[in-house]
Amino acid sequence: MTIAPSQSLPKPNVTDTRQVRLTSRMVHIGSAVSRLNPFEYVKREKFVYLPDQDELAKALRQRGFLNDYIARIEQRKEIITLLEDALGDEWPAALGTEGRPIFPKSLRSVNWAGKDITELRPMIRNGFGHHYIPGSSIKGAIRTAIAYHLLKHGDRYHVPQTSRVSAIEGQLRQSMGELKRKAKFADDSLFMDELFANFGLTYQGREVRVRQGPNTDIMRAVQVSDSEPLIEQRIEQNGQRPIFRNLPVVAETVVSSRSADYKAKYRASIYAEMVFNVHTEFTLSVDHDMLSWFRHNRDMALPFESVDDLLNICREFVQEQWDFEHDYWNTIVNNPNAQGKNLDFDYINELYEPEACPYTLRLGWGSGLRGTTVSLLLPDETVRDVRDTCGLKAPGFEAPKSRRTIMNSKGEIRYAPGWVKLEVL
Repeated sequence: MTIAPSQSLPKPNVTDTRQVRLTSRMVHIGSAVSRLNPFEYVKREKFVYLPDQDELAKALRQRGFLNDYIARIEQRKEIITLLEDALGDEWPAALGTEGRPIFPKSLRSVNWAGKDITELRPMIRNGFGHHYIPGSSIKGAIRTAIAYHLLKHGDRYHVPQTSRVSAIEGQLRQSMGELKRKAKFADDSLFMDELFANFGLTYQGREVRVRQGPNTDIMRAVQVSDSEPLIEQRIEQNGQRPIFRNLPVVAETVVSSRSADYKAKYRASIYAEMVFNVHTEFTLSVDHDMLSWFRHNRDMALPFESVDDLLNICREFVQEQWDFEHDYWNTIVNNPNAQGKNLDFDYINELYEPEACPYTLRLGWGSGLRGTTVSLLLPDETVRDVRDTCGLKAPGFEAPKSRRTIMNSKGEIRYAPGWVKLEVL
């Protein structure tokens, strides 16, 4: 006998799945290639172009310029003069041998940096050449926020004493001599394995015997999709200039620090692909059924049950980062004559004026040491020692010593990268 649809039992909602809107003023997520060679991009006054390498090679071969192209690659030289000789002055619009663009619009960025672009750092793209934000980047940031939350509220969740903040600091002090060699995986052995993977699994009332590792990690119950492609959108406004969403730009990133008197100090400039005025969506899920399988081997309580829990944990962590950045920028003194750079950070100070952080997470560039670890919970002197051990020494300075800020097309230091807002739809 079949139960009528009106009498059938409702299917249990075992997964909390939400569509999330992600917005940000400026984002850079690195790619598999850390920087491009001069022959891999072409800059003009208005745009920076990345060619379809296969189409370019075919077109140059057809026109008898392939050997010249190979020579430029071997010598790591720019190719704009070669393009002008082979394809003419209108080379940005040139088509390949099969009628496809050699310089697709999806690989073009607005040039905010002028003529000074060197060693361009690309942003990650999908297989179709569009920028996007990987789900793995979002999930990694959420994971750090959860670790921070557990350690900050150790009593509430019964975090084992060996993984409390005081114990972590003690172990760091004892292992400082070995830290540089093991830095990449140090947090796993110190606390991450205990907080995320030291779980037993019980499925349908039966204990499942499985070695501690990825299969016993509670983040298995959290799924984060890649964002939708960050495709440029032009939005017309009545009687006003149009605005753009997901605008790809090449901008100058100013790396600055400070002198002992807190006067801003110029260190370097980095030129990178970024996306301005980000507006995209992704899917965030918590599998309630899977989460119920996990029981911590030392009785630590689970820190989340839903998507709302995850977002609240992220907001707590990002507020701590916001406060830390506010305090830093509040002490920096502008320097209009810093090795030829006008280090005027008034716009950055305005950004950090609100006490309540308006964002939910920080991704990619900008996160730094304090955003990708739980170091905000550790004493400042410990964090300084870790930085001096694992990186470049900077005695007497807080960690991190330097900051990255972004210049707009007018040469004004206008943006702090990586702050993103998440809104459940």
